[in-house]
Amino acid sequence: MGTAEAFTNRQAQWEFAVAALAEHLRHVNNPAFDPEDLEVARDNVVVFHGIGGIGKSTLSRKFEASLADPTQRPTQWRAPVLGRVRILPVRIDLARSASPDFEKVVLSVRLALAAIGQPLPAFDLALRRYWEHQHPGDPLEDYLNRGGLGARFGKALPQQMQSALSDVAQTLLLPGTVGSAIGQVTGALVGALRERRQTVRALAGCARLADLLESEPDLDSLSYYPHLLAWELARIPVAKRVTPVILLDAFEEIGDRTHRDFERLLQRLVWLMPNAFFVITGRSRLQWSDEALQGQLDYTGPTAWPGLAARDIPHARTEFPAPSRDRQMLIGDFSFEDCDDYLARRLTADGHPLIGDSIRRVIGQRSHGLPLYLDLGVMRFLELRRSGHTPQPRDFDHDFPALIARTLSDLTAPERHVLRSVSLFSSFDLALATRAAGLPQQASALRLVERPFVRETPFGLWPFHLHALIRATIRGADDQTDDRWSAADWQQAASRAFAALGEQWRDGSDRDRLLLVGCLRQGLAIARDYRLDLGWLVEAAWTYVGDSVWEPLYPAASTEEEGATATAADALVELISALARRQHENRARTVERLVAVTDSGLLPAELSEMAVYYRAKAQRDLGHTEESRQGMQVVAVGGGRLAANARRGLAHLSRLAGDFPTALEAAERLGWEGRHHRVVGDVHWVQGTVHLAAQAFGAARAEAEEHGKTGEAAMAQAMRAFTLAFTTDPTIDDEIDLGERLLSQADLRAATLDVRIAALLRDAGTNTGVEDRAQALAVEVSTSGLLFVQAKLELARAFHHAVRDDQSDVASSISRLHELTREGYYAYYVDIVHFMADLALDTRSHARWLDGQQRVRQRWRNMVVDRSALLTSRLAT
Repeated sequence: MGTAEAFTNRQAQWEFAVAALAEHLRHVNNPAFDPEDLEVARDNVVVFHGIGGIGKSTLSRKFEASLADPTQRPTQWRAPVLGRVRILPVRIDLARSASPDFEKVVLSVRLALAAIGQPLPAFDLALRRYWEHQHPGDPLEDYLNRGGLGARFGKALPQQMQSALSDVAQTLLLPGTVGSAIGQVTGALVGALRERRQTVRALAGCARLADLLESEPDLDSLSYYPHLLAWELARIPVAKRVTPVILLDAFEEIGDRTHRDFERLLQRLVWLMPNAFFVITGRSRLQWSDEALQGQLDYTGPTAWPGLAARDIPHARTEFPAPSRDRQMLIGDFSFEDCDDYLARRLTADGHPLIGDSIRRVIGQRSHGLPLYLDLGVMRFLELRRSGHTPQPRDFDHDFPALIARTLSDLTAPERHVLRSVSLFSSFDLALATRAAGLPQQASALRLVERPFVRETPFGLWPFHLHALIRATIRGADDQTDDRWSAADWQQAASRAFAALGEQWRDGSDRDRLLLVGCLRQGLAIARDYRLDLGWLVEAAWTYVGDSVWEPLYPAASTEEEGATATAADALVELISALARRQHENRARTVERLVAVTDSGLLPAELSEMAVYYRAKAQRDLGHTEESRQGMQVVAVGGGRLAANARRGLAHLSRLAGDFPTALEAAERLGWEGRHHRVVGDVHWVQGTVHLAAQAFGAARAEAEEHGKTGEAAMAQAMRAFTLAFTTDPTIDDEIDLGERLLSQADLRAATLDVRIAALLRDAGTNTGVEDRAQALAVEVSTSGLLFVQAKLELARAFHHAVRDDQSDVASSISRLHELTREGYYAYYVDIVHFMADLALDTRSHARWLDGQQRVRQRWRNMVVDRSALLTSRLAT
């Protein structure tokens, strides 16, 4: 079995698709072809499948461009011989980033067909009825413009649909005003079709039109409407007829081989449009010819899909195959599912796989899709059986020296040297490869990256990476080659690779976050595995923390025992991981991890200070204020890089205790390093001076943006939106939108929750399900361990109840806040709820308000009254 193709010359794939398309055209142009026949087998699809990163999406885009415009076709691709048929390609991206849904798929197909320049009344009437039922008050044209479909395909569809509706209304002699009343038009049309009136003979030829127009207009019905499109396409005059070529890319993104709901709808689309041609690209082969899927999909088995049947052991094709009905082509390596298929088919006994599930799983996972490894695994299985040993999964946790020999056999000595060096990197460029190898020129690296086991991602930070299995084998297998490296050789190469990463980071832009994270991820792994000093990682870690963005680093798994912390790099990996993961873990877990890091004693003093500071922050979030105060004081007294942050932390602790004058006085001495504006805003909003607070948070955001601190800007804007949401400020929607936009660039759990609470506050007092939304959010907040966010959410619920003058629910909020603030911190939230609802305090307030309790009370009560008055005026108008 051969290794996978490098996938640089895609001529074979083009020839494969064009040959299938030509055969499809001959089939649909046969006078015996009937698009309404739902029983005949389908052969209108080709599939290209293979592992991620080998260019399947690029291939899909190039197919679309070449079919749409011959000048876009690569010179090595021969012109297709398709006769005088007009081809209409439309590519649909099913990747999650494109937010696919079945409605968008159907609309994309219909929008592309709008280029024909005429209504398709049977389909258009059904679609119009569906849309008005499923999206009342949301015109289709507005939806298309919002989603970008109108800009991509043009805006002819709504006009064509209206034309079809008006024409049918006129044919049925309905009043002119009914031209837009879809329910009456379709009802009258169904009656005419059932009665076989001559007036609708143009549509009477569609046997299933009446049934589809009478069915409930839901998503299931929508999935049958492509049948109407197929009928419409078939009755277009020959001179104007087109053949749609629909390219469905990233097919693996619609689900998995267990959850097939979306796949079922797409399969129905393919089946019901036999005169369209489909090109599907994804990571795994289509299993539609597998009869075992009956019940999960509508049409299954080799009789239904003769071109998709698995006829033999799958193999990676590197040349154009002999003509056949085969409609699936593997490009690159196997997906995990195809590894399992291969191993199950490779050795059989009495029609059953000889290699068991658990062994197939181990071999497939370790192969990383490389066909050669699968062959070696099969040979090892047979060798063990011949020796009388019953193979076990542990027997295949194994590296094959033969892989090294096969990989290195035709490389020059300098290329082998570079290969071993770059195996230290998860990805690399020519400069890193040359520097890690310690060579003066890039010639050997240039030759190496042309090899098929070196993959290229042109738009990556570093464009090259080794095939995962080759990389693991080079680093871990028993290397018996003549020029094998000693342990000292590997150590020296690791030192060179580590230094090269540091040089790239230092030479890059201060604000190149992608480079920082990439260098950290790879540098941490190398330093950990080869027990190197931290070096440039110290400064890089401070830069990472200073931006408050918290992208996950996830360096490759350690070769040490899982969970072991043996080196400074191990400790730094755990420190940074704990700081990033705290956005997704309970703060108690964060404290536990940071205590372990500080107790290890492996970090230098300045990084140990980082662990102490963030441990104190997490303790404050949990309500462990005394432990937090002790940690903040240690860091503040130490005078290190986080001293100003620790002083801010102490100011926050004063605010939490209700000592607002002390907190405000401290804020004035913090400066930018201590985020003084944000502390000022935090003090002012609880006083009810929300516009002063909003100004402070706005200044904090502007200052953060000036310093290039994306995360800090997002946190400040989140609090600005939260603060203004108590008011009737007409710009609140814009403030919330800005907060969401900034947070999309950072991973900040508490700030994200602040913006979501702001959205609740904006709707407080209305009948928009505020309480249900708040309860759902409370469940999410409770798992985070963020005590202050729980209290803030309860305050928002109380504001909603106060605006609605619901004293019972206000009392419930007060009770919950008493429980949340029983340690005395944030206790003034209870006071604020009393102020909102104009209730006397149950007990004496311990808060030191800036300008007296009565003024604070009046401000909070005024906000409730203003919101109530606004809602009343809206109802009156």
